[in-house]
Parts: sequence; C-alpha cells; structure tokens
Amino acid sequence: MYRNSRGRPAVVLAAVAVAQFVFALDQSVVNVALPAVRTALGFAPLDLSWVVHVYALTFGGALLLGGRACDLYGRRRLLTLGLALFAACSLAGGLAQAPWQLVAARAGQGLGAAAAAPAALSLLTTTFPEGRSRVRALGVWSAVNAAGGALGVLAGGLLTQYAGWRWVMLVNLPIVAAALALTAAGVPADAHPARRERLDVPGALLATGGCGLLVLGVVRADRLGWGSPATLLTLAVALSSLAAFVLVESRSSAPLLRLGLLRSRWVAGANVLVFLAAAGQFAAFYFVSLYMQQVLGMGAAATGSAFLPFSAGVVVGTVIATRVTTTRGPRACLIAGALLATAGLTWFARLSPDGTFLTDILGPSAVTSIGLGLLLAPVAAAATTGVAPAEAGTASGLLNSSRQLGGCIGLAALATVAAQHTGGATDTAALGDGYAAGLAGGACLFLLATAVAVLALPSRRAERNPS
Repeated sequence: MYRNSRGRPAVVLAAVAVAQFVFALDQSVVNVALPAVRTALGFAPLDLSWVVHVYALTFGGALLLGGRACDLYGRRRLLTLGLALFAACSLAGGLAQAPWQLVAARAGQGLGAAAAAPAALSLLTTTFPEGRSRVRALGVWSAVNAAGGALGVLAGGLLTQYAGWRWVMLVNLPIVAAALALTAAGVPADAHPARRERLDVPGALLATGGCGLLVLGVVRADRLGWGSPATLLTLAVALSSLAAFVLVESRSSAPLLRLGLLRSRWVAGANVLVFLAAAGQFAAFYFVSLYMQQVLGMGAAATGSAFLPFSAGVVVGTVIATRVTTTRGPRACLIAGALLATAGLTWFARLSPDGTFLTDILGPSAVTSIGLGLLLAPVAAAATTGVAPAEAGTASGLLNSSRQLGGCIGLAALATVAAQHTGGATDTAALGDGYAAGLAGGACLFLLATAVAVLALPSRRAERNPS
C-alpha cells in the first residue's frame, strides 16, 4: 500500500496552496478575455464557448481517475506530472495561432489539473492529521481557492486590457514554476508500495467517459436545448455509463472507487453538500458578473475589482471556520455557512435595473462570501474524515469531481431559468429580472445544502469510514 512521510509540512502546505491557486485562477481568468480571443483567432460564434467548456469537460471527467492514480503511483509524482502538463499546455495556449490549438491546449490544462488537484488535496490530508492542524491547513487551501477564482476575474480584465489576451494563459507559467519548486523542496518522495495494485481500467473508462459526457450534455444544453435529441441522448449515455461504473466497481477486486467509502455519512454527505453548494456558487459568480457588466455598465477591470471584497469575506469566513471546526467539528460551520449563503443569494435576488454596486452588490457579497468561507474548509475536512491514507487521493478526487460536476450542472440549469425569465429580451430590466431569477435558484440550492448538513452529516465526529 502507498506510504509516504510527512516531509516539511509548511512547505507541503505552500506547494499545495500555490497549485490550488493557479487551478482556481485558470477557471475564471479566461472568461473576460473571450471577446479578444474571438477577434484574434477567428473563432466562430458558436465555437468560442469551447474555450471554457473543454476545460470543464476534461477536468471534471478525469478527476476520479486522477485521484485513484495518485493513491497507486504516488502523490508527489502525480502533482509534479500534472503541474508540468498544465504549464506546457498553458504555454501552448498562449502561443496558439488557430482556434483548434487553443481548444486543445485548454483540454490539456484540464487533464493536468485533474491529475494534480486530487494529489494536492490528498497531500494535505496525509501530511496533517485529523484535528486542529488539518483544519488550519484546509483553511489555507480553501482561502487560496476562493482568492484564485475571484482574482482570476480581475486578472483576466487587467491582462486582456493592458497586456493582451495571450497573457491570461502565460500568467500561469511563473505560478506553476513556484509550485514545482516548492514541491521539489518540501514534498517527500513517494515510497514504493508494498505491493503494486493494478489500475481498474474498465472503471476508469466508464467513470471518465460518464462524467465527461455528463458535462458535455449539460454545457451544450444552453445552445441545443434541454429537450433536444442530442442533449437527451448524451445525458442518457452518460447516466448509463455511470450506472455501469457502479456495477463494475461493486464486482471489482481493485476498484477505482471503493463503494464502501460512500457508506460513511461524512464522505457521502459532504459530497452531496459540495455538489449543491458549487452549483449555487458558480451560478452566483456568473450572474453577478453579468449584472455588473450588462446592467450596471461596469467594465471588465472594474467588475473584477468588485469581487475583491468577496475574496476578503471568504478569508474572514475561513478564519472563523478554522477556529470553530477545531473545537466543534465541521458540521456546525457547514450548517451556518449554508444558511448565510442562502441569505446572501436571497438578498442578491432583489437586484434592480437601476441599482448600484454599493446598494445591490456589496452587502449581499459580504454575507454570501462569509458563508462560503464557513463552508469551504469544513466540507473538505468532512469529506476526508475517517478516510484511510491509502484512499486519500480517491476521496479528494471524489470531492473535486462533485464540486466540478455540481458547478457545471447548476450553472447550466440556472442559466436556463434566467433565459426563460428574460424571454429573449435584451433591455436592462429584462436582463436584471433573469439574473435575479437565477440567483433565487442558487439560494434554493444552498437551502438544500443546509438540509443535507443538518440531516445527513453525523452529529458526532467520531464516526469512522466503513471498511
């Protein structure tokens, strides 16, 4: 079974934080640059969205495989290889001369992130034992994750406006270089396993294909329609693949995902909760950003700057969560965080066409962001509570996969809700009503997440992972 020493914990934490920062940054930094990318490379209007979608497709599809691979072949090895692939594809994207080259580079970035992200999170859970030290480490991880996502919007606007769109890809290179240097300096070498377990190839193919097709069906639904034959067929094949995956895993002697892991109420509850929370969070970022630009008339750089208070609120929530979780466990913070996020998005849903940043954005941003800060670190702690070191990568990949799939599916579904409310109108009043409807849907998702935290998670921390 895989083993490794804890190395230098402070350097491990720094390496993981920098790696997570660049993955979060990359998910949002490209969005603002899309109009410039279309002009420079000659993208067809319907193809431009693939610059964003293909990253979600490969990242979300391969996370379970990446998580299991780091358990089998070594966390430092997968972190290093994933970061190296991510950097190479960032360089290729920055130098792209044709649409297909940029789309291929984004697909490669997603694969690199799918290998490195579970390795990074599992390094935290194996380096820092359950309790105060792990909660603090996960607090840092969650803070930089939120900061990367929020700063990506700001960086995308500034880089596109003042340096050119290619720098939204090239900016990753120095950050990845720092992560690789920290990994080499402080992450311990992977020990050889006592016995080499084989990779569950059928399970890997079914999980990767099923998750990838699920993302594909969802992200194309905004263009093709939820009831179109292509969408329904893609989703049907995706669900069939995932059902077959469960059947294969139940019979495999070396499964990609041991189904007994899901008998833990901590693991199962945390993954359902993060799926719902990510669906609400991704939608909130999307609709609030569009409201500021298309209704309030704010520019890209100003919109990015408006998310800085949001990042600060997440940090405040994370600090509070770290203190509470070390003494009372993650459940209390998860309930409070989900309720605050529900209140914040409900407040957001009162957007008006003649609003301002101070009256319509700042207040609900503070409430929502503190709620998210209370959620992020405790949900990672909950999802790894009682998980054996040999399955830390699998649990981390599962959590990341739930988050990615929740974000994609939730955003697509709520975008449909918003579009139905606008009815095709493009005036600021109609757009504002549509965005408000989408945000109200996000509030409902966080309310469901609150119910999961109350009803599904154990009231005591002592429950262990079933074998």
